[in-house]
Amino acid sequence: MTLPQLNIYRHDRGTRALITLAGEIVPVTAPLVRTALERCLLDGMTTIDVDLTTVGLCDTSGLGVFLDASRHAAETHASLRLHYPCPQTARLLADTGSDRVLL
Repeated sequence: MTLPQLNIYRHDRGTRALITLAGEIVPVTAPLVRTALERCLLDGMTTIDVDLTTVGLCDTSGLGVFLDASRHAAETHASLRLHYPCPQTARLLADTGSDRVLL
C-alpha cells in the first residue's frame, strides 16, 4: 500500500502568496496543507491564492482545512481563494456551498 503524495510549492510576491498543490488532499496530507496556509498568515500574507490544477483528489478533510484557513484569514483581514479545482473538488465545493466562500 502506498501513501498519498502531496507536494506543496510557495511563491511570494510582496504580501501575496501563491500556493501550488500537486497530489491528493486526504486525511494524511491535509495537515501539510494546514501548516502551509498557517505559515502564510503568520508571515503576514494578505492574499493567498491556492492553485489546485494538479490536485487529483480533495476530500472533506481538505475542505475543512480550506474553510478553517479562510476563516482565519478573514480574522486577520486577509483572503484565501482556491483556483482551478478538478471536477471532483469543484463538485464537493458546490455540494457543500463552500464554492461561494472559497472560489
